[in-house]
Amino acid sequence: MNTESLVSRRAALCGIAVALAVPSGLVTACSSTSTGSGTTPTQGGSTPTGSSGSAGTSGTALVALADVPEGGGAVVDAPGGKKIVVARISATEVKAFDATCPHQGSMVAEPSGGTITCPSHGSQFGASDGAVKKGPATTGLRAVAVKVDGDQVVLT
Repeated sequence: MNTESLVSRRAALCGIAVALAVPSGLVTACSSTSTGSGTTPTQGGSTPTGSSGSAGTSGTALVALADVPEGGGAVVDAPGGKKIVVARISATEVKAFDATCPHQGSMVAEPSGGTITCPSHGSQFGASDGAVKKGPATTGLRAVAVKVDGDQVVLT
C-alpha cells in the first residue's frame, strides 16, 4: 500500500467531525492553529461595544461595586461557569475581561497597580484595556462589556 495516499488519522477524524456537524470546539481542536481554549483571543482585548460575548445575560449582576477596590479588582463568577476579571479604574469606571489567559488558558489574578498578571507564566495585561504589557502571551485579554448600575457591576 502506498503510504503517501493514506489519510492521516487527525484528518480523518476532523473530516468525520465536520460531516457530523459537531460543536465547533471539536473542529477547532483539529486545527493546527488552535489556541487550546476553543476560542480565538482578540488583539488588545477588544470586544464590540454592547457585546458581552458568551459571558452571560445582559443586566446580570456580577459583583457589588464596593467589593471591587479602586485601583485593583476582583475575579468573579459569571453565568455559564466563566470567570471574569473586573478592574476598577476609578470611583465610577470599571472594565472587565475574560479571566482566561490567552497564552495557555490559566486563570489570571486580580488586578493590582493597573496590571492584571497571569501567575502561571508571568504574562501581564493592562487593567484599563486588557492589552499585553509583558509576554509570553501575544494577545490581550478578551473584553467583556460591563457597566456600573447603582451599586452593582452588571453585564451589558
